[in-house]
Amino acid sequence: MTTKNVTSKAGSAPAPGLRASAGRSQRNSPWVPVIFLAPFLVLFTMFTLVPAFYGIWISLHDWDFTLPGKPFIGMQNYKDLFDSTSVNYTPFWNGMKNTGLFVLFSVPFLVSLPLLLAMLLQKQFPGRTFFRAAFFAPYVLGVSVIGLMWRYLLDGNFGIVNQLLGTNIQWTTDQPWAWISLVGVTVWWTMGFNAIIYVAGLGDIPPEYYEAASLDGAGRWAQFRNITLPGLRPVLVFVLVTTVLASANMFGQSYMITNGGPTESTRTALMVMTDLGFKQSRAGQAAAMSYILAIFLGIVSALQFWLTRDQDEARLKKEQKRSAKAYRASTKGEAR
Repeated sequence: MTTKNVTSKAGSAPAPGLRASAGRSQRNSPWVPVIFLAPFLVLFTMFTLVPAFYGIWISLHDWDFTLPGKPFIGMQNYKDLFDSTSVNYTPFWNGMKNTGLFVLFSVPFLVSLPLLLAMLLQKQFPGRTFFRAAFFAPYVLGVSVIGLMWRYLLDGNFGIVNQLLGTNIQWTTDQPWAWISLVGVTVWWTMGFNAIIYVAGLGDIPPEYYEAASLDGAGRWAQFRNITLPGLRPVLVFVLVTTVLASANMFGQSYMITNGGPTESTRTALMVMTDLGFKQSRAGQAAAMSYILAIFLGIVSALQFWLTRDQDEARLKKEQKRSAKAYRASTKGEAR
């Protein structure tokens, strides 16, 4: 083999540096994230965006699944929900009231109790991993399993809860026991999920902060107020917002345990919508109800974000905007 052939063969192979550069350029291509996100975007569009916009279209029609004609009626379905003479007025707003009551009763426990549990599970003790898994385990079960199980456990005639407590309380057919049952079951079911989120947030707080505070003479309450709560602010906002939204969409517990009773006192807005849309086939009116509920939830979520915002950060942003505005004004004056 001649020197010329060796040289030509060696020259035909790309240098290692060129191969590495080509690999980096492919990884840095703007199409890489698009390729990975494309399946999610397709599913999100098909099962979220399209149904959402199609639901708006349905709400503008007298949409009955059993009838061939679906005439356009504009905003009439929405107007009926604010007309006290309409047949849908009382059931819908009674469901909205019951939904609000459940949010009011359950959210304080679903936010505070998991935090206390997380602070206990964050400590070092034998069996900590087991207890973390044990408290999280109920959340793995579906709402139908939870509802059916607790419906029998809370039965006023042969339920095991009355047998253990030695009482004769009608947990699912009398008030206020029906609300106590629904709130208690929901807290037991979902507390572990919020606790795990809190545990992750507590793990991001440097332990040196607590050591320094302890050396300065700060007690447990002072450490909790000045270190734990500020350090958990983003996690607290996330847990609060998601818990409010989840509680406002409560359906399975009430449907399975109390069946909306007694006397429709636990019949939530979602129960009214599903009954109207699927049992009575009046999809247009049910769709209008769902968007009214969505608007309320959007307002509540925005209000929560505003109330729980970091005021120091907001003040800093205002000062930065003021400084930038003053700088632009000064540079414009110098240019003149």
